Parts: sequence; structure tokens; C-alpha cells
Amino acid sequence: MLILRSAADVETLVARERQNGHTIGFVPTMGALHEGHLSLVERAVSENDITIVSVFVNPTQFNNPVDLATYPRDEEADFRLLAGAGVSAVFAPSVEEMYPGGVEGRERHEFALGMAAVVMEGKYRPGHFQGVAEVVSRLFAIVRPTRAYFGEKDFQQIAVIRNMVQSEGIDIEIVPCPIRRAGDGLALSSRNALLTPEQRRLAPEIHRALADSVEYSRSHSVRATHDSVVERIDAVPGMRVEYFEIVDGRTLLPLEDWDESPWAVGCITVYCGEVRLIDNICYKKNI
Repeated sequence: MLILRSAADVETLVARERQNGHTIGFVPTMGALHEGHLSLVERAVSENDITIVSVFVNPTQFNNPVDLATYPRDEEADFRLLAGAGVSAVFAPSVEEMYPGGVEGRERHEFALGMAAVVMEGKYRPGHFQGVAEVVSRLFAIVRPTRAYFGEKDFQQIAVIRNMVQSEGIDIEIVPCPIRRAGDGLALSSRNALLTPEQRRLAPEIHRALADSVEYSRSHSVRATHDSVVERIDAVPGMRVEYFEIVDGRTLLPLEDWDESPWAVGCITVYCGEVRLIDNICYKKNI
């Protein structure tokens, strides 16, 4: 497995592989890898001639400096996992490599991301998705993948990236992959490593509340289903729902009635202590 630090080295590799007619799978990550990331890697390896994984904690998508500073990092462990998963190359650039003029002095491009970037995470983390689009577009330009793989835990992010790819005219297939969960139901996340043992014991209540609400929703309104989830999670000591929205799975706009859309998804963000965890559940998908 190659470990590449410069965009130029990645571009050289990609040019050679494309000249040979090879397909390129790409998995962008911020490191602190776990089984969820590896499930994306496994699929990319199985569907492409070569697979490139990026490991880069992108500062432009953090609007909380503490969150950026405490984001877990373990590059050596990440490289060991990826080498064992059959990855062809890792692109692990510095901040200076990705933003040669500096983060503050960089030339900014305003992406057309649609309403999907304004609701939920977009409301609570202003500028977050512009930062995501910025780094993903830069990575796409360097790697030029055939397919790029993203986990459905970040359901809103996938919608935003699809909008970015469409608005920018980027010829890449975006491949969503199912959420990977621990045995107790907690969605796998790099942030789980920040939980105390007691918080880790309580955190699976997020998924349990969502999963139980699917049956509840069959005989209750959108509003009642929403309120039941929030009340249940907020009743757990040390846990607080930041938002829970039941939305159209395509537009991400909130639903008021189950009949408004054939695809209904519940998206939630919960603070477990100071650790911010996200998850989602599908209520129906008839498309």
C-alpha cells in the first residue's frame, strides 16, 4: 500500500491507472477509522480496480475549534487497518497541502448545495456543508475517482454531496453504504472513542428509541412520533437531543404528515455529555 502525502503524487498514480483503463474507488475519511469505514473500503475494493482512501481532518468544516482540537486522530492505526483491507494507496495530506494559501487566505468558492445544506446540520453548524463541499471537491479533483463511497450515517452529507456533484458537473458515481452498528445498536463513529464508559453504556438508547419509533409511527402522527423520540432520549441522564427531524428522504425538508412523501427518514443529533452523536432511521421508502 502506498502512503502519499502530496496531491502531485496522487495525480501521477491516478493518471497511470486511468491510462490503463482501470476504475478508481475512493473513500474520503477524517481518520480514526473503525469497522464502518472498513465496510466502505471493502465495497470499494470489490467494485474497482484500485481503491484510494484519504485521511484528512478538514478544518474548514468545523465551526467549533474545540471540536476540531479534540477530534480523534491515530494515523498509524489507520494505515495498519487500510493495509489489511486491500487499499492500493492512502492520501494523507497536511493542511498546507490541501490549502496552499492557508485556511484563512484560501480562495473560497460558494457551492450551490440546495436546501439540503440549510436544514438540520446546516442550521446548527453554519458553514459546515460549504466546508465539506470544499474539501470533497478538492479531493475529487485530485483523485478523479470512478466511484466515491459514503456511509449513510451521514445521511444529510450524502444528499449535499450529490447536490454538489450535480451543480458542479462532476462525473463521479456517489455510492451510499449502510450504517454499521455495534452489537448494542450504537452507530459506529470515530467520536464514540470520546465517550466515557458510562456514556458508552447509555448511548445505544439513541438507536433503540429510533428503532422502536418505527412501529409507533404506524399508528401515530409525525409530530407524536417526533415527540416520543425526543422525550425518551432526553429522559436519559446526561443525554440531550439537539434536533430530531422527520424529513423527505430526497429533499430533506421536514414532513408534517406521513402521506406527504413516499420516503420518510428520521435524522437525529444527540449530545451524550459533550460528545455529539448523529444517527438516522428510515420510516418508509416506497420509491
